[in-house]
Amino acid sequence: MAAGEGPAVPEERQFGDMFARPNVARIYDYLLGGKDNFEVDREVAAHLVEVQPLVVAGVRANRAFVRRATAFLAELGIAQFIDLGSGLPTGVSVHEVAQRVNPDAKVVYVDNDPIVLVHGQALLADNHRTIVVEGDIREPEQILADRQLRGFIDIEQPIAVLGAAILHFVGDDANPAGIVRTFADVMTPGSALVISHVIDDGDEQRDAATREGATIYCETTAPFVLRSRAQVAAWFEGFTLVPPGLVEADAWRRKGNGKARAPIVAGVGFLDPPDGRG
Repeated sequence: MAAGEGPAVPEERQFGDMFARPNVARIYDYLLGGKDNFEVDREVAAHLVEVQPLVVAGVRANRAFVRRATAFLAELGIAQFIDLGSGLPTGVSVHEVAQRVNPDAKVVYVDNDPIVLVHGQALLADNHRTIVVEGDIREPEQILADRQLRGFIDIEQPIAVLGAAILHFVGDDANPAGIVRTFADVMTPGSALVISHVIDDGDEQRDAATREGATIYCETTAPFVLRSRAQVAAWFEGFTLVPPGLVEADAWRRKGNGKARAPIVAGVGFLDPPDGRG
């Protein structure tokens, strides 16, 4: 410690009660088999699994969908990705998938969780084609105006905007359709929109368990909003959905299709896609 400096502030004090309250990013990390979580998160995760046993299959299906969608888009030539509400980097992340296909691909992770920001920035310090910026998905104009993001991404070129398993943490009062439209309005033709979302739609037994699980999130850093498949599909207005359309995450362009029946749907849409895509 240099002369004149005070003692280092322990991480726990920097983040206040963030370590004492169940955190959705850390719960997700635990359900994926990660190690960046605490007992308070594991207790909530265990409760979730108890009331909705498909929750583990759901988060894993979502992460696998994101990997497949990222690889698919990178193979089609998209080289810029904005991952909204990226969470903790558990397992193989978007930048790893995209940069395996195209080493020059650029990835921006956006999150407002201080734990995610510190962890991500440290992990990616040596990756000059991936950055982590602070931003709240409920404030899309501020994200798009971020100087670091705008200096890193060429908004005049196609981008992929990923809203995977994040919009169900956005209440109706925050206008999720308007959030999606704000990003769509700056996307150039050939850009792509990636969305996955937990649904309450058409399966009485499964959806009752999902609704009970959603109430548990009231104990955490973010509430949980269930929506119908039709509501999610409406967010793709103006985009051309890639076959097979908006389907269960486990079944999106997966060989043999998925059988988990987890209550999460996923889709990828192109904005005015050039011929040959889809």
